[in-house]
Amino acid sequence: MKTLHQRLNLYIDSNETYIFVPAEPVGARSLTIYRNSGDVVLNPPNTPLPASADRSGKTIYGILGMVTLVISEYIIIITGRELRGRFMGHNVYRATDYDILPLNPDVSVTNPPNPVEAHLLALARSHLYGGYFLYSYGWDLTTKLQTQWGTIQEDAGRALWEVADDRFFWNKFLQTRFIDVTNANVDQNLSPYILPIIYGTFDIRPARVNGHYIRLCLMSRRSRYRAGTRYFRRGIDRDGHVANFVETEQVLFLDSPSQDGVGDEVSAQLSFIQTRGSMPMFWAEVNTLRYKPDLQVMDLEDTAEAAKKHFDEMIQIYGDTSLVSLVNHNGHEKPVKEAYEQGVTHLNHPNLRYQYFDFHNECKHMRWDRISVLIDKMEEDLTRQGYFHLDSHKSRPVKLQQGTVRTNCMDNLDRTNVAQAAFAKWTLNKQLRALGVLNENESIDSYDDLVKDFREMWADHANEISIAYSGTGALKTDFTRTGKRTKVGALEDGYKSVMRYLKNNFFDGARQDAFDLMTGTWTPSRGWSPASLIADRRPLITRAMPYVLWFSVFMIFAGLTLPRTSGACLGLCTFRAHFSTKHTSAVADYSLLYYFLLWFLLAATSFTFIIVHGIEYVNWPRLLPLSDIIYYDGPGFRSGNKGKGFGVTALDPRPAAPRMTHKRGNSKLEEIEMGTVRKVE
Repeated sequence: MKTLHQRLNLYIDSNETYIFVPAEPVGARSLTIYRNSGDVVLNPPNTPLPASADRSGKTIYGILGMVTLVISEYIIIITGRELRGRFMGHNVYRATDYDILPLNPDVSVTNPPNPVEAHLLALARSHLYGGYFLYSYGWDLTTKLQTQWGTIQEDAGRALWEVADDRFFWNKFLQTRFIDVTNANVDQNLSPYILPIIYGTFDIRPARVNGHYIRLCLMSRRSRYRAGTRYFRRGIDRDGHVANFVETEQVLFLDSPSQDGVGDEVSAQLSFIQTRGSMPMFWAEVNTLRYKPDLQVMDLEDTAEAAKKHFDEMIQIYGDTSLVSLVNHNGHEKPVKEAYEQGVTHLNHPNLRYQYFDFHNECKHMRWDRISVLIDKMEEDLTRQGYFHLDSHKSRPVKLQQGTVRTNCMDNLDRTNVAQAAFAKWTLNKQLRALGVLNENESIDSYDDLVKDFREMWADHANEISIAYSGTGALKTDFTRTGKRTKVGALEDGYKSVMRYLKNNFFDGARQDAFDLMTGTWTPSRGWSPASLIADRRPLITRAMPYVLWFSVFMIFAGLTLPRTSGACLGLCTFRAHFSTKHTSAVADYSLLYYFLLWFLLAATSFTFIIVHGIEYVNWPRLLPLSDIIYYDGPGFRSGNKGKGFGVTALDPRPAAPRMTHKRGNSKLEEIEMGTVRKVE
């Protein structure tokens, strides 16, 4: 497989060009990007630099890609990295710092001339620095080991981006220009500059068990399709892509012993794949500022077709699929559980098997050891599906993984993490026994260092996946990390739940916009600059109510804390100057009563208004508004219709938005105001 340039030197020729020169090998073909035209040109070998070109002081570790905003196109480069470990003989890095270079000479990244441009640049930066992006210059991190072994001959001599798994090639949209140039002209092969990255996790740790040197690796890959945040990306789309789809691979290496600990030669490679993803149907949870959003299941005609596309792809890639559902059997989650089960029953696919486990009921009262009940139910499937096992002394694999377990809860985070860690531990024990590292009656629990590393890896893995989707670390990680559910862990979960509520209601709109911008789900038109992206167009009374609430609360606390002689409470000093002490005391009491009554009434009124009109105060995505979901009134189920006002025109600041039961069409007005929606195949 062709490797990539690992270090680049950047030269800037005034306002004319950006020139990227590989640090090694000497004489390699440099890359020029013309700022006025946007042309990307691969120069002949040993092309001299212009005399007027100035070298940037930073070393470039890769070009993430190019993105077009309103006024200019930009190049995103990696200027900082940290080594996360070695995998299959290649270094794995996490990108830690970036620069954004404008092509338009008149545009400054630090001081954009247009507020919309500044907003979009801020979205790009927040996505870059808020994500966990991993890459390798010589190994394809997007593809699981078993698949790479199966295509090793046909992939020989191909570029890294050509063999990457399309689902997990996170920056494929950003690399579109480079890929198009490469495909259009054989002489302009930019493959050494096209660096695929994944959005996921990676951890690898060595251990010694019974005299055997092993390394345990855990990595995850997040799909770029239907990517987004917890409440703004649920369910499935019409192409069969589900939200928060993550492939997790646990890899075990058995190393040859050496004098310094871990040997360089790998005698065996074992891989175990699991997946998670949102329930494959059209459903959503609509934020209304209440702790529990309105659950909505949309019964659309193409639900079955979309689910079939999703499961057909799963079976094609992974083989037989076991569907483990951990949602509650009653209460808020019951309707979505039943809709999922009805969909699976309707498909009646021979390669699917559904297994329900009522996680919260089975593991209540901190009885988390009861996850073993789920393992017992899944043991036959896990045994039949197996794992990938490659022995370096044999020409063919000892074992192939014939299927996978697809686990879900509502968010595919906390309960899913606990279940997947349990499946992984069960499989790891089987693998170590098969290798002869463990005896038949042993488990990793007998080895403190190994089980500690295993738990920490899975807890860290859970946190990173949760941060990407919900904005906070995962819940229940005390069990994953220690093997026990604790009261301290429960208190930490309470704090994280509060933070999730705040972030999901008041901050995630911008995060979702950043996902849509950087994955190419939404692209702006040149010259597009709608005020709605940065301006608050809500009615004045809607915008004023939070200020009324906060000022009322402030005045209440002021009345409780300020000295009575300060004159703060309705001018009490004036009353004391005209009346006797007895009359002054009585008047002061009545004045305080009216004072607090006034501010409590204003606080209660403004708070009630905000809750009743909760949808108006949620931080919604603006690039791709969710109006068709918020105001859906077609067939299906909805747990409530809260947050949309009193339902009385005279009491609401404006009529309810038009309700749509079908997908919005791309009208000319929409194209002008909202840009165009683009999907990268």
